[in-house]
Amino acid sequence: MKRLLFFGIFVLLSACQNKISQEDLTLLNGYWEIEKVIMANGQTKTYTINTTVDYIEVKELSGFRKKVYPNLDGTFDTSNDVEKFNLTERSNGFEMHYKTKLSEWVETLEALNENSFSVTNADKITYSYKRFKPVNVQK
Repeated sequence: MKRLLFFGIFVLLSACQNKISQEDLTLLNGYWEIEKVIMANGQTKTYTINTTVDYIEVKELSGFRKKVYPNLDGTFDTSNDVEKFNLTERSNGFEMHYKTKLSEWVETLEALNENSFSVTNADKITYSYKRFKPVNVQK
């Protein structure tokens, strides 16, 4: 009886997981700041202040990520560096395949909603992001 109950709870919890759909990928568009990093050993690094923000733009199954530097007037400074990626659908969700002149890597999109997302890389490091809210100091 206990095994049947455990199996039923497992099936119920598995069915309740929110799978990321292709339509959800547009939620990645916009400005994001790192919130925390969870290392493979479980150690967590929390970020309370960020000097850089990631701007992400997705169209169809491709996109790019660019580092930007927020200013106090609500504008951004930026560099010319861009990390392009392609999204690939897998049974467990989507993978982001990056390729630059210097490197290639893959991140698995673990969670995504309008205010946050997280990805895990091949080293089992999970990066959690929150939607960036600019500080606008008027003169």
